[in-house]
Amino acid sequence: MRAALVQLTVTDDPVANLPATASLVRQAVAQGAGFVLTPELTNGLSSSRQHQRNVFRSEQADETLATLRAEAKAASIWLLIGSLGLLTDDADGRFANRSFLVAPDGSIAARYDKIHMFDVNVSATEVYRESEGYRPGKHAVLAETPFAKIGMTVCYDLRFPTLYRRLAQAGAQILTVPAAFNHITGAAHWEALLRARAIETGCFVLAPAQTGFHPEANGKGRRTYGHSLAIAPWGEILADGGTEPGVTLVDLDLSRVAEARHRVPSLSHDRSFDGP
Repeated sequence: MRAALVQLTVTDDPVANLPATASLVRQAVAQGAGFVLTPELTNGLSSSRQHQRNVFRSEQADETLATLRAEAKAASIWLLIGSLGLLTDDADGRFANRSFLVAPDGSIAARYDKIHMFDVNVSATEVYRESEGYRPGKHAVLAETPFAKIGMTVCYDLRFPTLYRRLAQAGAQILTVPAAFNHITGAAHWEALLRARAIETGCFVLAPAQTGFHPEANGKGRRTYGHSLAIAPWGEILADGGTEPGVTLVDLDLSRVAEARHRVPSLSHDRSFDGP
C-alpha cells in the first residue's frame, strides 16, 4: 500500500481552505497513493470560539467532509480526514474534533473524537485551552480495512502511550496521528514521541501535520511545526514532509509489523505490579 501524508497551512476559513486540500489529495492519487491522510483540523484553525461558531458546520452539513468523501469515491481510495472542527448539539456549545476514515466508495468507515485536550501553557505568550471549545471524546477506535487494522488518534493523544498500547494489543497495525503540533513543542518532542509510539507498539505510525503560520481574520494567528512523519514499526523515519505544504509518499509493507513484534514481543509481556 502506498500512503500519502498531506501537509497543509490552513487559515480560519474552511471555504477558502478546501480547494488547496482537494488539490493535494488529487496530487497524492496521481502519484499512486491508495491511502491518503490529511492533518488535524483540515477545515480550519482559529483561536476565536465565536469565529468557529460562525464557520463550523455540523457533520451532516460540513462542506469539507462532503467534498473529500466525493474525492475518495472518485479516486477509489481510502482517505483519513485527520480531523474536522464540527458543531455539536451539546448543551454547553462545545465543538467536536473528529477524525474520519473514508472508504473507497465514499462511505464513512470510522469516526474518532479526539480524547485528550490540549490545555497547556507552552510559554508566557502561548496558552491553549482546547477543552473550553472542544468536548473530549470517550471511545478509542480501531478501524478494520482490507489492507490493515488502523488505530485512530489525534495530535495531543500522542502524549498518552496507554491509548496506543491498547490499540496495538487490540490488533492495530497502523496508528494515525494527524496533528496541528505547536512549533515550540514540535521542535522538542514531535519526532521523539512518534518514534516511541512506533517502537512501543510495533506499528507503522502515520502523522500528517499542519505547518507554518496560520493567519486569522482577527489579525491573530498561530504557528505549527510541520514535518509530517511516517515511522516504521522498528522506529526508523521513513518519510519527512519538511515545512512546506505538499504531499509526502511512503510505501507500507505490513509484514514489517509482524517482524518487529516477533523480535521484541513486548505487547504480550504486561505484568501486574504493586506501587503508586
